[in-house]
Amino acid sequence: MKGLCYMGTKGDIRLQEIPKPKILEPTDIIGKTVVTTICGSDLHVSGRGVVLGHEGVVRVEEIGSAVKTVKPGDVVIVSCISSCGSCYNCKRGQTAHCLKCKDYAGWSKGCACILGAAMDGTQAEYVRVPLADSSVYKCPKGIPVESLLMLSDILPTSYELGVLDGNVTEGSTVAVVGCGPIGLSAILGAKSKNPKNIIAVDLDDSRLEVAKKLGANYTVNSGKQDVKEFISKNVKNGVDDLPGVDTAIECCGLPVTLELCERLIGVGGTIANVGVHVKPATLFIDDLWIKNFKLTGGLVNTTSTSELLEKVKKGLLDPSKLVTHRFQMKDFIKAYDVFSHAAKNKAIKMVIENNY
Repeated sequence: MKGLCYMGTKGDIRLQEIPKPKILEPTDIIGKTVVTTICGSDLHVSGRGVVLGHEGVVRVEEIGSAVKTVKPGDVVIVSCISSCGSCYNCKRGQTAHCLKCKDYAGWSKGCACILGAAMDGTQAEYVRVPLADSSVYKCPKGIPVESLLMLSDILPTSYELGVLDGNVTEGSTVAVVGCGPIGLSAILGAKSKNPKNIIAVDLDDSRLEVAKKLGANYTVNSGKQDVKEFISKNVKNGVDDLPGVDTAIECCGLPVTLELCERLIGVGGTIANVGVHVKPATLFIDDLWIKNFKLTGGLVNTTSTSELLEKVKKGLLDPSKLVTHRFQMKDFIKAYDVFSHAAKNKAIKMVIENNY
């Protein structure tokens, strides 16, 4: 079969012939990929020769002897996080750190349970999904497959780490700092909670336009104006001057954007960190402590997938609005090239269809 493999050097990805996966554990399924997509983290979490991808919708082809919730022929959403649902961490809702994953065939020791990292992922004709009973979700009829694809990772990540951890509620004011795919997805998720104000912050005017279409009430180019000053002068929330936002969702993973979020929150505010940081950032605790602030962050557990699926079914969320490009699997290398120049190509999320 064909699979997109990362060869261990930045930029070196190859669509090549690889063995079709087999059932290795009784809780496994083998699925034929219907659609998959590209995430900015794909090249950062993989080892040499690993098939990339942790997002996908697949048609179940084969099931292990212990699988109870799906059968061959079912079309399912593959969660980016695999978990057993019964270990100590899973029972606490920390499914991204499932203890049983470390013992299952194919997983790297000490690695979070992410496809395309510790074991082969979804950017191939077929994929092996471990612990299937608690790691896949049946696709309801009548919903476009590209909408369901967004429930593999991007929507649960932005919703759990940004909206839920950030305590976005009806009538609140939210700033989303960074309007790449994850930030735009956070705006979609936040909108479903009916906040009074959503303020989108970015350096790219074209992405700010997309943010407005997805539900942002205000947009601010932080390269052209002071964000805190803009909010103070323009955003009202039942007071003359808004003293700070209730929630600041950080979606870039940069010191400068986290520090901006620290400046933006008001009393009782929450900084919800979604971005993946690779450098230290300063926490101005001397300014923050008196605000009774909260700072949250972590790896997505995908415990919100069922809730999000219900929102999509009820028309409260339309994840297909995030899709900008469509490719066939044979054109995977071209898709990666377009995605690697996302700003130039105005790319947000891509749908890659299995044409094999």
